Amino acid sequence: MNGMTKADVDKLDKGLAVRSGRPLRPRDAATLILLDRKDGDVVVLMGRRHAGHAFMPGKFVFPGGRTDPADSRVPIAAPLHGEIVAKLAAGPGRTNPARARAIALSAIRETYEEAGLLIGRKGVLATTKRDWQGFVEHGVTPSLDVLRFVARAITPPNRVRRFDTRFFAAWRNDVAVELPGGGPTNELEELVWLPLAEARQADIPDITRMILEELETRLANDPLLRPGGAVPFFRLVRNRFIREVL
Repeated sequence: MNGMTKADVDKLDKGLAVRSGRPLRPRDAATLILLDRKDGDVVVLMGRRHAGHAFMPGKFVFPGGRTDPADSRVPIAAPLHGEIVAKLAAGPGRTNPARARAIALSAIRETYEEAGLLIGRKGVLATTKRDWQGFVEHGVTPSLDVLRFVARAITPPNRVRRFDTRFFAAWRNDVAVELPGGGPTNELEELVWLPLAEARQADIPDITRMILEELETRLANDPLLRPGGAVPFFRLVRNRFIREVL
């Protein structure tokens, strides 16, 4: 376990979200780090958030957002690996398998909505859930077995938004359909593929930079990103921002 001082915490999330002055319960959220290999480098997909957003305005981020109740009721082509379900259940919150499934599905849904990339397998999908109609229309059933759980972070208290975010990774060849016009929302102003070293130098939140560094280390030790790898977990405990390993 590594500890940071309160000053470190203030530096870590400076400019990401203004303080709200009231404690908020963190909401489940998920992010997808989509990777590809190009000219010997690993590249990552990032998008810039609109400057008017209250949370992380103008920053480059990975596609992601909060988990919706409907995410738990969408059919899938294949489930999460057992090792990943176990790690999602570790730590505060004690996420059960159904909730783990919903959180993972929300990462896939958000990647479609923000980037126009549908991760899964070609095939008929039958669901009435509104936010999943893009998968229905394009004949893609989401598949969770391609996801790797790579990090978790909880926003410190007294911020205008608080999320308990699980960061997943997948490879570009796990994308079944890539829409040329991007996703249906306007959450991200631009999408770019950056080598990991360049991504760490972009205008990104400090927590995102830390997670990219963790991911680089994991890829160096395990280029295939097998499911059972260690998962760093960042959160504030007794006014110290700590790094645990799940």
